Amino acid sequence: QVQLVESGGGLVQAGGSLRLACAASGIIFSLTRMGWYRQAPGKQRELVATITNRGSTNFADSVKGRFTISRDDAKKTVYLQMNSLQAVDTAVYYCNAYLPYLGTDYWGKGTLVTVSL
Repeated sequence: QVQLVESGGGLVQAGGSLRLACAASGIIFSLTRMGWYRQAPGKQRELVATITNRGSTNFADSVKGRFTISRDDAKKTVYLQMNSLQAVDTAVYYCNAYLPYLGTDYWGKGTLVTVSL
């Protein structure tokens, strides 16, 4: 059974930082593309960042230069370091695992990030 468990969300002031973590189980993590998406109130879910099994990264324009994504295959965990947070970053952040060897993806339940002015 595939499980993705996010942690690290919370309340932070504008300009502050948070690090999200997503622990995966039930998948061959080293073959999986991992990603973070977010959904703000009243908006559609959007891509934040992805990282392939080879370490190639992709970021939404809105977070480039402020967020970084990394992975620890030994711990089966992906991280999202968020710096210089802004109120517009307030959203529920979801972990995503895309399994190319199955052509499927999985989602975590999400963790709320609230950035106050």
